[in-house]
Amino acid sequence: MTDTAGGKPDIEPKIELFTAPTPNGWKISVALEELGLPYTVRPVNILGGDQKQPEFLALNPNGRIPVIVDHGNDDLVVFESGAILIYLAEKTGRLLPSDPRERMAALQWLMFQMGGVGPMMGQANVFFRYLPEKIPVAIERYHNECRRLFEVLDRRLGEAEWLAGSEYSIADIANWCWVRTYKWSGASIDGLDNLRRWMDAIRARPAAEKGIAVPFKLPEPSADKKAGEAFAQAARGIVQR
Repeated sequence: MTDTAGGKPDIEPKIELFTAPTPNGWKISVALEELGLPYTVRPVNILGGDQKQPEFLALNPNGRIPVIVDHGNDDLVVFESGAILIYLAEKTGRLLPSDPRERMAALQWLMFQMGGVGPMMGQANVFFRYLPEKIPVAIERYHNECRRLFEVLDRRLGEAEWLAGSEYSIADIANWCWVRTYKWSGASIDGLDNLRRWMDAIRARPAAEKGIAVPFKLPEPSADKKAGEAFAQAARGIVQR
């Protein structure tokens, strides 16, 4: 794990972010950028097994990124991306609506991502990209489920500008960081105009663009197929352990 700078360089960072370029990692860097909180990036080489080393397991016994350490709050360690998002929102009083209904909506749609979009897209990645043996029935099952979840999001976004309602929130950040990778998962958003409008609106936010470049920017799968295949091949070693 090495150090890189993030957030505002003229303020000494109090938050350390242990992360890798994955949707779960991007959730936290996008939120930190949106909140304007200074932070130090500690890249975790998940392909090399950094997340299984004792020093990382001391932070998260589950051996998964992301993790933050808030040195401005008695060195508090927080793991699990959803918990980190809630912590940062409550710490700053932003990205969670104050209106009770919209606040609960934000938390519900955050859990929708944590329990649905993330796991289903993750399984689509495993069967569509990573496993050397292709199992068509499994690929079809997870592609269909991804599409169903995208349609649920599309219907919600036909009712409101953002997932919680009138305010951009941690629910939008969490879902967007996964949904934006639909091509990598082999899923489709064809005809989902509300979803596409929302995706474009978030991508236009400077904090979102900065956040998905932490700890470094990955090439788009369609733009660099050789790099994508190399990453998929390396990832096979993780999912088969």
